[in-house]
Amino acid sequence: MDDNLKLQEVGKRIREIRISKGMTQNDLAFAAHLSTSNISDIELGKSRVWLTTFIKILEALQVSADSILRPDVPTVNAIYQKEYAELLSDCSPAEMESILGIVKQVKSTLHTPKNNDDY
Repeated sequence: MDDNLKLQEVGKRIREIRISKGMTQNDLAFAAHLSTSNISDIELGKSRVWLTTFIKILEALQVSADSILRPDVPTVNAIYQKEYAELLSDCSPAEMESILGIVKQVKSTLHTPKNNDDY
């Protein structure tokens, strides 16, 4: 994978985590003491990230570097499983069933091939 694709993948993961935490780019920029345009460029893979900037983003998002750099590593998968368990820990059985239905639908949508003619 070339460097530009790697930057885009890292940026995409940062964006996904930011959104999953209900943060806007402005929120992340403020928490990480960066500019919003810097966050946007990083998420789009348009700029290289200095280590100090990356650390600021990790701390602002409260995530490990592995979750962004190496999401397919078994220990990272264990982290995700722990996070899911924590999210569900205070749910009633009915809430868990609803969440499971939503997750199944999202997964099905993600696995459905996209037809580029639709765009």
